[in-house]
Amino acid sequence: MHAATLAGPADAVVTEVADGVHAYVQPPGGWCLNNAGILANGGQSALVDTAATESRARRLRRAALRLAPRPPRAVINTHFHGDHTYGNFVFPEALTIGHERTRTMVRAAGLHMAGLWPDVCWGDIEITPPELTFRDRTTLHVGAIRAEIVHIGPAAHTTDDTVVWLPDQGVLFAGDLVMNGVTPFCVMGSVRGSLRALERLRALGATTIVPGHGPVGGPEILDANEGYLRWIQGLAEEGAGAGSTPLDLARATGLGPYAGLLDAERLLPNLHRAYAEEQGLPEGSPLDIPAVFEEMAVYHGSAPVCHA
Repeated sequence: MHAATLAGPADAVVTEVADGVHAYVQPPGGWCLNNAGILANGGQSALVDTAATESRARRLRRAALRLAPRPPRAVINTHFHGDHTYGNFVFPEALTIGHERTRTMVRAAGLHMAGLWPDVCWGDIEITPPELTFRDRTTLHVGAIRAEIVHIGPAAHTTDDTVVWLPDQGVLFAGDLVMNGVTPFCVMGSVRGSLRALERLRALGATTIVPGHGPVGGPEILDANEGYLRWIQGLAEEGAGAGSTPLDLARATGLGPYAGLLDAERLLPNLHRAYAEEQGLPEGSPLDIPAVFEEMAVYHGSAPVCHA
């Protein structure tokens, strides 16, 4: 692996994880500090996701232009959340690709994420949904790099999760289905579905995994995410059976072995999703996300911090 640090505040690190395959990691990986990917081969390039703010997306663009002589010709979005899609407009030369639900959900969400953190300098964001959509899977060729773009559903982190799998290199861009050192987050998807998604990803046999947030790793990241999600399931089963609310349960339980993860306050919304499943609601069914975020702030003692 070859790493380089980009100039500027909150530096991203670009690591070549395989020939022409680069992970663009924004440390430390908390709220809105997502990872991206740059595929560069044969004078061509493509991106996996963009970034939350205009300034961060423009730094990503400069990094891509250092790796290929022309701007990226494609941007693949792994899901609709703004930290992965808001920067799409900075790449007007690129065809934006995403699951059919991603297009719908990007348009529906608009600038909602920016509204959660009004003090962040988001820039002059232009909402740019995927122009080319798919239902199950499709393939993008970037020079000699073959990128399999696969919808992992029906619900996990969200209901439109997509991964980018490079079988010839053994590299998986997992989007937010996988976190490393950062608390998983499935309030908009499913705990059970996330566990099924991890099994599906494990079957690919990737040797290198670029998570949606946190450092690049290997298959051990899947095991860590699975452990957390099974812990959440067990807590919800006991708490629902005892008649505790998610907030009461979170306060009584603490963070256990996962206190060291970034954004540990996600325990509360994750419990809400697990409770919904215990109560028989369909996976991915809408929850009152604004109310859950307000309760998360009560549990945490303050609003979650975004350093975008």
